[in-house]
Amino acid sequence: MSQRDPNADGEVLSGGTPLDEAVAIAIAIHGRGATAQSILQLVAQADRSDGDIAYLAPQATRATWYPRSFLAPPEHNQPYLDSALSTVERVMQMALGQVSADRVAIVGFSQGGCLASEFVARNPRRYGGLFAFSGGLIGDEVDTDRYAGSLDGSPVYLGCSDIDPHIPVERVHETADVFEMLDGEVTTDIFPGMGHTVNADELEQLSKRFEQLTA
Repeated sequence: MSQRDPNADGEVLSGGTPLDEAVAIAIAIHGRGATAQSILQLVAQADRSDGDIAYLAPQATRATWYPRSFLAPPEHNQPYLDSALSTVERVMQMALGQVSADRVAIVGFSQGGCLASEFVARNPRRYGGLFAFSGGLIGDEVDTDRYAGSLDGSPVYLGCSDIDPHIPVERVHETADVFEMLDGEVTTDIFPGMGHTVNADELEQLSKRFEQLTA
């Protein structure tokens, strides 16, 4: 493990259809204290594509992408945050070796949802979709000057509880505003009293997008 790039040697797990046979690819990013295997299992629950989607899930060093809250100033999470973003870029390049970006969906839960959101906002293009479950853009404040470019109508789904103990609902709305500024097609679902989890409605949204990507 490099001090400058703590995730440089992290493993990338795969699932679903073999990568070289995939029509579409889901990059799945796990939460704090979780594993790549756990997020692969979550994504598989939403896959009704009959074997057309490959999944790629990087594993964070010590199961944590960055040490402090996502609401801390970004510099307080370095060099881990930059390393985590570089890891997502590395996995994205693996996916782009097989399919175009508009057939790549990036999915994350909790800390993984925050990382997925930050990666897409910093690297706008036409994606197959962003699904941030219980996540939001990273930082003590949302600095819109940090983000520029166009998502060219990429579907963006943000799902969260109104009482999530880790993700303030205000940050979810601020995140939606940024993705709308970046020309994303944004859907925001706030679930009363849900807690910090992924529910059946959110998985159904992902299932529908997978079906569209493989139609």
